[in-house]
Amino acid sequence: MSRKIRGAVFDIDGTLLDSMKIWNDAGERYLKTCGKKAEDGLADILFEMSMEEGAQYMKDRYGLEKTIEEISSGVLAAVEGFYRNEAELKPGAQELLEAFASRGIRMTVATSSDRRHIEGALHRLGILKYFSRVFTCSEVGAGKSSPLIFHAAMDEMGTEPGETCVIEDGLYAVETAKKAGLMTVGVYDSASDSDWDKLRETADVWLCSLEEQNKIWEFVSV
Repeated sequence: MSRKIRGAVFDIDGTLLDSMKIWNDAGERYLKTCGKKAEDGLADILFEMSMEEGAQYMKDRYGLEKTIEEISSGVLAAVEGFYRNEAELKPGAQELLEAFASRGIRMTVATSSDRRHIEGALHRLGILKYFSRVFTCSEVGAGKSSPLIFHAAMDEMGTEPGETCVIEDGLYAVETAKKAGLMTVGVYDSASDSDWDKLRETADVWLCSLEEQNKIWEFVSV
């Protein structure tokens, strides 16, 4: 049975943008600007650390004569540069957004990333125009383990949970959206490969690639 959809909430990293790699490379990129060569496995070491903890680690490990704030800012600058200059759309992203727009479905963004990074990339790639508003977890005050950001997006679009879909690559975000009564579309990304089986079990629709958008329209009416 199809669901009537009036609004869509898009994740960005790993969903529309092939951008997850920067979070593995950011520390290495920053150290390179300092004339330092990163150790093997640096990304794994930094993965479970906060930005401040990671900055402290790099300061101690590589003898950086900078403050924690300066190192953190340098890492974020490397990330911002990637979004502004390098991040690319995943195959089928432009076509998927155009398909939603052509059906009169309103669209918003819900992201865990920094607004400047996301808006810079979306503007460069020519897709910012599709979204009425970009919502960030930091600005709404909760991560995607809470439905708060999805409720904010629905308020913007004037839609109810039963007529709103969330397009996400993150398992925990799909679980949150589904519990809140939204339709969920799970998208494969190599960065979350270990969650793929569970994501397919959880989401209402799952896509190995955004080029498989026909799966959505088999489930959705407008």
